[in-house]
Amino acid sequence: MNVTSLMRQAAQLYAENPAVIFGNKTLTFSEAWERGVRLANALRKLGLNPGDRVGVLEDNCLESSDIFQGSAIANLVRVPLYARNSKTAHLHMLKYTGCRALIVSKKFEKDVADLKSECTSLEYVIVRDESYEEWLSSFSPAEEKLTISADDAFIIRHTGGTTGKPKGVMSSHKAWLACCRDWFYIFPQVNPGDKCLHVASIAHGSGYQYLPIWLAGGCNVLMDHFDANEVMETLEKQQIAFTLLPPPMLSSIIHSSGGKEWSFSKLKCILTGTAPISDATLNRSREIFGDVFYQGYGATECPTVAFMGPDQWFSEVPGSTPMRACGMPLPFVRVEIWDEDNNSLPIGSIGEIVAKADGQLSGFWDNADETAKRMVNGWIKLGDIGRLDDNGYLYLLDRKDDVIISGGFNIWPTEIENVIASLEDVVEVSVFGVPHEKWGETPVAVCCVKNEEKITEDDVRNIVSQQLGSYKKPSQVIIQTEPLPKTAVGKIQRRALREKFWIGMERSIAGA
Repeated sequence: MNVTSLMRQAAQLYAENPAVIFGNKTLTFSEAWERGVRLANALRKLGLNPGDRVGVLEDNCLESSDIFQGSAIANLVRVPLYARNSKTAHLHMLKYTGCRALIVSKKFEKDVADLKSECTSLEYVIVRDESYEEWLSSFSPAEEKLTISADDAFIIRHTGGTTGKPKGVMSSHKAWLACCRDWFYIFPQVNPGDKCLHVASIAHGSGYQYLPIWLAGGCNVLMDHFDANEVMETLEKQQIAFTLLPPPMLSSIIHSSGGKEWSFSKLKCILTGTAPISDATLNRSREIFGDVFYQGYGATECPTVAFMGPDQWFSEVPGSTPMRACGMPLPFVRVEIWDEDNNSLPIGSIGEIVAKADGQLSGFWDNADETAKRMVNGWIKLGDIGRLDDNGYLYLLDRKDDVIISGGFNIWPTEIENVIASLEDVVEVSVFGVPHEKWGETPVAVCCVKNEEKITEDDVRNIVSQQLGSYKKPSQVIIQTEPLPKTAVGKIQRRALREKFWIGMERSIAGA
């Protein structure tokens, strides 16, 4: 069982059904598969062999489906690059994984200029310019069916790289299939013809939805940028059934939707995650879209850890606060909380979240030391601090390295961020620790708001004191309308905001 054989089967079963839509262009399953075959043959003719790595730099487009199918058909290993990354980061990812070829959209051609001369393994750079269609059609549509093992490498995705250089997370065909299966386990059934909207790139997080939709005979609808009104119009016009919308996108949508009435009669599932979502954003989104919200928690190293649907998320459960949870452990995933010595802690304890799943990484590419740090007896250490309660809800408190130790107390920035984000005028917020002469460290909050005149520092401090206690309130609140800095995958860069407060310090922690 491998990705290629299952995709081929779906292409045969649903040959004349629409498989991929981008703008006003549609590919049937047979057309999309044939394009993938042609690209596979093109790459093989260049001399690429099964197991060779191919870098990809693109936004969503019709052609981005070519490499999804084509790399699987040729048994090549896709290495997606991040469109928002620097040239230096692109070079690191290509060199680190030994990519022999790079496929790049025309708009990113300048971003990879001269990379071939700087990366000794890189032999071919294929630019999807005006000649791409003619070039693709010049190769044979006859498929060479290769022998592919379930344990063969399928993709190398890189960690977000918020600390140090990004690490390559290798997933086999078997692991990718298990991950996609688990991702959709609690979702409503995918029926032939159901459409999935990809606003985020299918080269990254949204790609976990591309394959399950394809295998079930659904249709993947691609957008190459985010615009709140365009997303809403597409959801309605295309009668979308599934989509992934992270909290920042939902926040933008609810602030742009106005009073217009929308019809989403086919909508079954909006998955959100990657960052905490405020109560205000979630409740308003629920008013607009209905009870279709699912939350997912995982990491590049183990994408499926804890998910929950509307029945769990919006329920009232004695002893639990579902609205503050990040999900419930999936049925085929092991989840535990560990202490500093890698011992499993009792339910209710706070510690590092660890998981074990069929879809977890096989290891960091060419990095045995980091693999040994993150994989312990088959468990993946996620680097997040959390707790499980008696009802099975998992709560994400923060990144392990971001804890603020103030006066001997552990303060988790995400907990404070969740409270501040509930204020109506807050668009996004980041909390981090800074040096304090008396307490060692103290929290600082940076808030991006819609209107600086409608919210004050006292508003922020007061809500934190009321909900979490006075010792957790920020000692300083910075209010601005400028968006907060983001990583290549759209996560707020806490460290970039934090750095200036630690200039001149010997280390990035402080004691009283």
